[in-house]
Amino acid sequence: MSAQGGSKAILAAFAANLGIAIAKFVGWIISGSSSMLAEGIHSVADSGNQLLLLLGGRKARRKADREHPFGYGRERYVYAFVVAIILFSVGGVFSVYEGIQKITDPHELENVWLPIVILLIAIGLESFSLRTAVKESDQVREKGQSWVSFVRRAKAPELPVVLLEDVAALTGLVLALAGIGLTAITGDAVFDAIGTLCIGVLLVLVAMVLGIETKSLLVGEGATDSDFDRIVAAIESGPEVEKLIHVKTLYVGPDELLVAGKIGLPQDISVAEASHDIDLVEARIRAAVPAARIVYLEPDVYRSPSEPSLPTETFILKSSD
Repeated sequence: MSAQGGSKAILAAFAANLGIAIAKFVGWIISGSSSMLAEGIHSVADSGNQLLLLLGGRKARRKADREHPFGYGRERYVYAFVVAIILFSVGGVFSVYEGIQKITDPHELENVWLPIVILLIAIGLESFSLRTAVKESDQVREKGQSWVSFVRRAKAPELPVVLLEDVAALTGLVLALAGIGLTAITGDAVFDAIGTLCIGVLLVLVAMVLGIETKSLLVGEGATDSDFDRIVAAIESGPEVEKLIHVKTLYVGPDELLVAGKIGLPQDISVAEASHDIDLVEARIRAAVPAARIVYLEPDVYRSPSEPSLPTETFILKSSD
């Protein structure tokens, strides 16, 4: 998925969260509900997160230079990681703190009907945002791939981040609605405080998932199993290569895969013929996996294991997600 591919989902989430945040703060001021305050902070954090994702996508489009010869594609991972930190610190920790404070010192709610109305409207807007993210994700999600696998395996961070944020937001709204509703029914404000605490715990958990998955991308991930198999098949499918000695892959950005390998060529061909054969193999790799934009293939003479001078690198390294 390109940065532009996820911008529609990001903009939809930003518009929804900004409007919801204003409404939630109005509801908090009038009613005094801690759940509304926690949800307001949550929406502000989400709005800032969407701006960060857009900024990361813009910075990642800068051209490669001498200092960064493979470009700036990984900036998208950096900004996604910052999003996880903000969601944890601003949204989660604050909500947990506010929930504990209200449990120890609960306050009676006023005009309970107002936050309930705001939460119902917010659920509708967040559902629209989630629907947009799901539609965008379906365009890049592999056929039959589960949503958990999509979030874990996606190399572009924007859509998984928006999906998790929207699911967390909807769940948080339901928790807030339950807390305020139980407070209205029982007259006990502790339910509102418990709702706030649950929202905080939810945000912390989502932030941890985002942080773990984004950290893996920052460290460096190779091609998915299916793409790796297609690369190997592309190398071995032609008559030029006697043996694939080894191959390694690495995503240098969400849309750019580096492929480096050593291939065994016949001993009796000229340098010109070897260069021509390598060009053919590279073309097959790019056709099989369009994201493989950087391909380095080293020619070598393959010796079978029965020969005494066996090369030290006679293996295929399969990169793991």
